[in-house]
Amino acid sequence: MAAHPLRVGEWFAIPPDELQWRFDTSGGPGGQHANRSATRVELWWDAAASPALGDELRSRLLARLGPRAAGGIVTVSAADTRSQWRNRAMARRRLEEMLREALREDPVRFATRVTTGARRRRAESKRRRSALKRLRRPPEEEE
Repeated sequence: MAAHPLRVGEWFAIPPDELQWRFDTSGGPGGQHANRSATRVELWWDAAASPALGDELRSRLLARLGPRAAGGIVTVSAADTRSQWRNRAMARRRLEEMLREALREDPVRFATRVTTGARRRRAESKRRRSALKRLRRPPEEEE
């Protein structure tokens, strides 16, 4: 895997020396290959100590990630394929997507009102339903 910075949208780039890699054997079936090849990839990045982030971005990122960034360290893993190289690429992509999603700002929402017509239709529907249920009742006995 080439040592390129991990670009997270237009916000920032993580230098390759800040990314920590760990390799392990994958679980599950696979015989000798799975038992001997370290194809499972764990990638972690210390967001709390990274100089690549400004204070405002760091606080927003850590707040949005919550428990996924325990102690300020963001961790992702990939063991989907039998190739360590493809798993490394997958882990980089997952980290990038996770950070991009956490830094995305939610659109500003504006309060809206229920229209007069919708209110009228709802009331009319309730009246019809009430009349239908009233007709299902047994007749009241007169004395």
